[in-house]
Amino acid sequence: MGRTSLLVAACVLGMLALPSELSAQNWSRTGSTSSDRIQSTATLLSTGQVLTVGGAGEASVSELYDPATGKWTQSGALAARVNPTATLLPSGQVLVAGGFNEGGVLATAVLYDPATGTFSATGSMNSARSGHTASLLPSGQVLVAAGSGMEVSAELYDPASRRWSRTGSLMTARGGGQHTATLLSSGKVLVAGGQDPESGHPLQSAEIWDPATGLWTSAGTMVSPHSFHTATLLPSGKVLVAGGFGQFGQEAQTVAVSELYDPASGIWTLTQSLSQARNGHTANLLPSGKVLVAGGTVVFANESFRILASAEIYDPSTGTWSGTAAMNDSHWMHVATLLSSGQVVVVGGVDMDFQNVRIAELYDIGGEAWTAGAPISTVTAGTTSRNVQDVCL
Repeated sequence: MGRTSLLVAACVLGMLALPSELSAQNWSRTGSTSSDRIQSTATLLSTGQVLTVGGAGEASVSELYDPATGKWTQSGALAARVNPTATLLPSGQVLVAGGFNEGGVLATAVLYDPATGTFSATGSMNSARSGHTASLLPSGQVLVAAGSGMEVSAELYDPASRRWSRTGSLMTARGGGQHTATLLSSGKVLVAGGQDPESGHPLQSAEIWDPATGLWTSAGTMVSPHSFHTATLLPSGKVLVAGGFGQFGQEAQTVAVSELYDPASGIWTLTQSLSQARNGHTANLLPSGKVLVAGGTVVFANESFRILASAEIYDPSTGTWSGTAAMNDSHWMHVATLLSSGQVVVVGGVDMDFQNVRIAELYDIGGEAWTAGAPISTVTAGTTSRNVQDVCL
């Protein structure tokens, strides 16, 4: 396999054009966390709290963020696992599946019960996987697809029976953790991009899983290859794919390319590029229908890099990106969750020096400004990318 370097990174932003109301923005910081972790998950519970699970470091500790108090508290313990998926079920429980630890890649899954704050075992997947995607279907089942070592397989979790069953295999092998899966308005699931496990190159293909047949069919070819990108379902039913790694000759480089998939026509079209090329960032659909992108890294042909604090907003009505306030810290491998209030909480990750960022930050939609939230008791980071030592292909 070609060893294309993916030391993810980011060039320094020039000053993004900020709205006038940001001129008086107020920044504050909070204290340090007690321990480190990366590649965790963050799930908004029906209670309005946010559950953080897994990650490197103290991966057996789960934590709850309460937006009412701005405080984090420890919750139930589970077997250590890095880079799992976490899916909120209709019952209010959270399905945590797969990941890896010192013993290798995991097939086990557990359920978190917010009523008791505890985890219990549920059926194991048919195949061990890490860096996979998990999509809650209208039926209440959960579709997991691809993942490290299982690049073409997919399976379904049935909460009623608490069992997993195999479904159709993907058309294209996609390396763990670099593709995206988006539930479409039709109930079908769009999987896009990722990494070719043989060549290490970003993929340009996309495919759709149909719950009626359990089969995958082509969803056309994206305008550009993407891996470590984001994919967001817009109110129009279209899907916005932004940034990630693209391919330039034999080298993968960070791109600013953004494009839209229209399920009605099956066609991909370019939209305005990000103001800043970035990969390993987060993307959240805001109540306004706009999309907030934050953090990530950018890498150049000479492998120079920087981890980003910048953020920007996509407006589907104009098809354009605009700058918004930067975060207090640069973040990569962070998580970002839309709260019931309409705010976005960004948690953990690593900064430019690969030091764990030990604070949580809130993005205020109304004022379009970031404020520092309460520190979490362990550092967390998102599932949008791999461990630092695993980023080289």
